[in-house]
Amino acid sequence: MSSTTSIKKELIIKTDFFSNYIQNPDFLDEVFNKDKSVRKYYLKTVNHFKHLTRKEIAELNEYTRMSFLNQGITFNVYSENKGVERIFPFDIFPRIIPGKEWAGLEKGVIQRTQALNMLLADLYNDQKILKDKILPKDWVLSSKAYCKHMEGFKPVGGVYTHISGTDLIKGKNGEYYVLEDNVRCPSGISYVLSNREAMKRTFSELISKYDMLAVDDYPDQLYDKMVSVAPPGSDEPTCVLLTPGIYNSAYFEHTFLASEMGIDLVEGRDLYLENGYVFMKTIYGPERVDVIYRRIDDDFIDPKYFRKDSLLGLEGLMDSYKQGKVTIANAPGTGIADDKAVYTYMPEIIKYYLGEEPILNNVHTYRCEKDDDYKYIMENMEKLVVKPVDESGGYGVMIGSKATKKEISNYKQLIKSNRRKYIAQPIMPLSVHTTYIDKTRKFEQRHVDLRIFSITGADETYVCKGGLSRVALKKGSLIVNSSQGGGSKDTWVLDDF
Repeated sequence: MSSTTSIKKELIIKTDFFSNYIQNPDFLDEVFNKDKSVRKYYLKTVNHFKHLTRKEIAELNEYTRMSFLNQGITFNVYSENKGVERIFPFDIFPRIIPGKEWAGLEKGVIQRTQALNMLLADLYNDQKILKDKILPKDWVLSSKAYCKHMEGFKPVGGVYTHISGTDLIKGKNGEYYVLEDNVRCPSGISYVLSNREAMKRTFSELISKYDMLAVDDYPDQLYDKMVSVAPPGSDEPTCVLLTPGIYNSAYFEHTFLASEMGIDLVEGRDLYLENGYVFMKTIYGPERVDVIYRRIDDDFIDPKYFRKDSLLGLEGLMDSYKQGKVTIANAPGTGIADDKAVYTYMPEIIKYYLGEEPILNNVHTYRCEKDDDYKYIMENMEKLVVKPVDESGGYGVMIGSKATKKEISNYKQLIKSNRRKYIAQPIMPLSVHTTYIDKTRKFEQRHVDLRIFSITGADETYVCKGGLSRVALKKGSLIVNSSQGGGSKDTWVLDDF
């Protein structure tokens, strides 16, 4: 083959790279319009990839994958029981959100976070929302996420959920909907920061063409907000990150955040109590701890009050906390606020506490404990997504259109045995995004969602300017969780659109 022929072939490969891109008209494509023209804020990105060969893109993709491996950016899947760490799947085609679009999302997230903190303060103290029958009292107090040990106690600054993760989807009409709130121990922010670093190393030329908002201030913001809720009396508060240990699925994130904040990563065995205060063992002697960013579940925080067999927490920690001698972020008992059944009342909760209309809409949700909803769910399960109210990571979710008759029958029995435990939602047409598929070496549509992280301190709420865009790498799948075969994209919030 002559050099001229080779050059012509190379040009064809570059210019026709997206010519075979297949669009499904049933979903909103965030990159391409229906006439296959490129949305204006994606033009630079699409053109950049058009000027790369398939070989070059494959090499860049492999370079990024190895970069994640070398940095230890991994996760573990509990269900596999193999103890094998996986590289967190990362897609090299970024997701872009115009600044004006982001502004509305940020306002909505702040509104929602404020309402959730007010809800928690009320539920564990005056319970006005229950007395006014906005939420059903028996139903709330019977939830396994409700923590009786928090009754009558208000944390420093009145903050219960310091770190929040709000999951959103984009529908066919371009409107965002909140899928769920995560206010216990939300994870994934380390991937937001790592994704950005990976793109800077691999696609620096492309990034230089955009005016995007930074995400790398998150660790500093997290540290500052933690210090702001330290118990009074400490001029230089000491903060630590409490981890369950190396076998936790998010252990990479624990080590990453502790390192980025410049604080110690500790396990329960590294802490002890003296005169009601928490101390950390160090090679220089004991050091008093003022704020604990806990990444362990409520059940394991304190064997005196929760699971007696827990070796992960610190016995007596709750006593120190309730005496105001240490701050725990997020507070124990925050799980009642992200119960998927409580989620169904969020419009009413926002109106009750803030006197405002919700900025972000919920996905319409059916509650199995309501007789009319229960009847509809049982008769239309093949059209619905059914979820347990107290699970995360995509576990226990059944998508009716993908399930067999036997699976639907079995799920109906589960619901009958505990109606309080389940909710259902219509199968939403999640937006799709151009995604590089390693096996085919092509760009294809895949469903995406968005987790936005916010941090609340004593005075204000900060929202990270670029969330975790999770992508369902399996063709046709609506489950984006990494534990279910999903991956992520770098999310660029533009400052000039």
